[in-house]
Amino acid sequence: MKYYRGCEQSIAIADVNRAVEAAFAEHGKGNVQMPPKLYITFDAGDFRTMPAYLPALDIAGVKIVNVHPGNRARGLPTVMALTVVLDVDTGLPKALINATELTAMRTGASGAVAAKYLAPKRSITLGVIGSGRQADAQVAAIADVAAVEEILVWSRTQKHAEMFAERHARYNARSVSIVRACDCDVLVTTTPSTQPLVQAAWIHEGTHINAIGADAPGKEELDPALLLRAEVFVDDREQAIHSGEINVPIRQGLYSPDDIAGTLGEVVNGTKHRSSPEAITIFDSTGLAIQDLAVARLVVDTEGGIELPFP
Repeated sequence: MKYYRGCEQSIAIADVNRAVEAAFAEHGKGNVQMPPKLYITFDAGDFRTMPAYLPALDIAGVKIVNVHPGNRARGLPTVMALTVVLDVDTGLPKALINATELTAMRTGASGAVAAKYLAPKRSITLGVIGSGRQADAQVAAIADVAAVEEILVWSRTQKHAEMFAERHARYNARSVSIVRACDCDVLVTTTPSTQPLVQAAWIHEGTHINAIGADAPGKEELDPALLLRAEVFVDDREQAIHSGEINVPIRQGLYSPDDIAGTLGEVVNGTKHRSSPEAITIFDSTGLAIQDLAVARLVVDTEGGIELPFP
């Protein structure tokens, strides 16, 4: 078995985007095994186990990932992750991967794939709600598939928004009000909020939204009324109903699973799509284990790693 650390430095964002896009295509065809992620909760956060088998890449494994919102104050990442890759024929552990930064990259890639297929324009104003690691990852990935003309960023802490704008100055980024940030072509929400932040009245026709932050039961960033105005595409139907942006509105009886427009895999495969340029579209991202396996394959194929004898 090999251990891989710091491997994200040698992997191009474009390669991650393509790998994740291909994984979604396999999901859309029903060619994967992937039960919904399992949550273990603590007072300070949670961790999730995410197993999957992706036959197209001949890879199987499981990722263990935590989400602890208070870690930022401790000087630790909010999200940290470890992926174990297994040999399909024997079950022998083949690789152990530090997947913390790779998790940010593959989540960013899902947003890029959604924007590629669902945004009605290729040259965009990008609105960003939140200013942390995933906001950075979304910008990097989306910029690979669209021409980002400007970025409008809002954060609860204005200093953080201003720092984010400085990091992305090449895209004419600036800190603005949350209402102004929603006046865009593609909107990305990346907060851990449990109360709606983005109101339906702020979103104009033709906007595409990547709803990234709501990835656990009880989280939501969007006004439920916005879901009813929009065409909602999920990464995985069962997982989104349980823990995606739609999870709270469904439990409250404000949104029905029957209203889901399709999965991103179906969009990639061409069987589902936005109905018109004027439609509002939402990609409800919960994060899929097959995304992690697709990126793990890139790591195993390109990195030397450190030998760890096993068994």
